[in-house]
Amino acid sequence: MVESTDKRSNQLLLVEDDPHVASSLVHGLREEGFAVGAAACLAEADRRLAQETPALVILDLNLPDGDGRTWLRQVRQRGFRMPVIILTARATLLDRVAGLEDGADDYVVKPFAFAELLARVRTRLRSAVQQLETDVLRVADLEIDRVNRWARRSGQLLQLTACEFDVLVLLAKWSGQPVSRDLLADEVWKINRRVTPLDKVINVHISHLREKIERPGAARLIRTVRGVGFMLAGDAP
Repeated sequence: MVESTDKRSNQLLLVEDDPHVASSLVHGLREEGFAVGAAACLAEADRRLAQETPALVILDLNLPDGDGRTWLRQVRQRGFRMPVIILTARATLLDRVAGLEDGADDYVVKPFAFAELLARVRTRLRSAVQQLETDVLRVADLEIDRVNRWARRSGQLLQLTACEFDVLVLLAKWSGQPVSRDLLADEVWKINRRVTPLDKVINVHISHLREKIERPGAARLIRTVRGVGFMLAGDAP
């Protein structure tokens, strides 16, 4: 397992093969006080990761030596936990969902405004610090380790996908209070304007969570709040 680096570091890794986009981003981020390393291919990104773990990665998907999503899955499997923001021209809902399922923390579509990307970088870095401050969330007999990204109920480890885990974390953070579909769409899938197809995706993830979390004879933890969304509570009927 790769050890976490100091999440307060300002070291970023940009994986982008378009020289104009890369040059502009490196210049802009350095102007904002970040130390930025750039890689034009996945092999170079691997070399940089072997030298130093950055605080955050900005990742293009269409790279000359492979697909960024495949690389991201492999990076997560190797134990790297730094935030990753996908920066790509792939704009469909399915692309967004797949990228987040593969381990991305955020998803920005090209063309983009630098101010928005900068805000997302800062938000993800702040969130990483906050995760270190509150490592484990607990609701009834459910434990969620936000840093190491595992969850277990009654001591039994739950096999969750990346998005299922993120949905569970959000519900646990608001334990005892309803979490709207809009908030789920915004926080987990990074989509500000919720659309009907995403409602179906949210329903599927909630259904899978229930299958994996609920136990016969034990208190139900996930409640549907009609007209609002969902709630995680230890006393759900």
